[in-house]
Amino acid sequence: MARAHAVTGAALPSLATARRVVVKIGSALVVDSHNAAPRTDWLDSVAQDVATLRGAGIEVILVSSGAIALARHSLGLTRRTLRLEEKQAAASVGQIRLAQAWTDALSAHGLVAAQLLLTPGDTEDRRRYLNARATLDTLLGLGCVPVINENDAIATTEIRFGDNDRLAARVAEMTGADQLVLLSDIDGLYTADPRIDPTARHLPVIATLTADIEAMGGAPPPGYSSGGMRTKLMAARIATQAGCAMAITLGKDAHPLARLRDGARCSWFLPLPDGRSARKRWIAGGLAPAGQLAIDDGARQALAAGSSLLPAGVRAVHGTFERGDLVLVTDLDGNEIARGLSAYGATDARQIAGHRSDDIEALLGWRGRDEIIHRDDLVLR
Repeated sequence: MARAHAVTGAALPSLATARRVVVKIGSALVVDSHNAAPRTDWLDSVAQDVATLRGAGIEVILVSSGAIALARHSLGLTRRTLRLEEKQAAASVGQIRLAQAWTDALSAHGLVAAQLLLTPGDTEDRRRYLNARATLDTLLGLGCVPVINENDAIATTEIRFGDNDRLAARVAEMTGADQLVLLSDIDGLYTADPRIDPTARHLPVIATLTADIEAMGGAPPPGYSSGGMRTKLMAARIATQAGCAMAITLGKDAHPLARLRDGARCSWFLPLPDGRSARKRWIAGGLAPAGQLAIDDGARQALAAGSSLLPAGVRAVHGTFERGDLVLVTDLDGNEIARGLSAYGATDARQIAGHRSDDIEALLGWRGRDEIIHRDDLVLR
């Protein structure tokens, strides 16, 4: 039976002791489903919670959905499934309304809202990633409350987060937050869906994201939301690998952050104790690998021992990627072992796969690196 690993001798995370917190808020919390208008009283309660945290010296970043939902009805786009261009149009209209709703709520408590729209490219491209991080650090230093959403007006079907759970985790990793809070319609992770299975057990603490724990993620819920427990567990992996604790807690009622601070029921995912460098956190959190390298057992054992990935251990190369792109490293059955930055493009990687490093110059006509992925550019799963 899947279970959360017990934690002894260590204090659990607490919102009261955080330094920097990222809070993810879904469309169903922001938008009234009856009239497609902002839930102003609820937003005001969250803004008050944020002001209280700021008063205690805790920096807060909000990752808020709701742009598309705020515009669907006024544009007559009431079907459950929208075409990409309809989503982009709705986002263009709704983003203004969403920004105004947060501006009004936060300004009522003496806080300045700042909007930042991101696409996966802003977090996958190293230069844009560093740019976005610098902007967020500056905004926080100026006392602002950044409100982040996916840039749905320009994001394509192939290149988009598709849910703000993983976006929030990427923002937490990017900004070095020590806690990520996912406000949800459920008070944490259960062994099964409690709406279906009355024997489902609530898991208050998850020390390690095992395969059994990850298997608890189900399909996204019906309605406008694009999330679900599956994407929350994906977010947990990104966040905890970056040294950030993550909580899933109920968000529907007023003052959800104050409730969490005061001990409301939730599930805490504990951060990995070893932590990672900023570069390795960026690699580990990558959402859009460009290709895949399938390796043999000998190479897998070498990686586990801390070695780089040499061409000799690569048995297959999949995808189209360039030198420096993020790729998955899998076993021959397709199970992910690691991910890293390839020192060779896909065409060259295919030519040298299975060969000794000494043969690279003869195969390619030029001398490249001995490693197809250097251990400094590699993160084990």
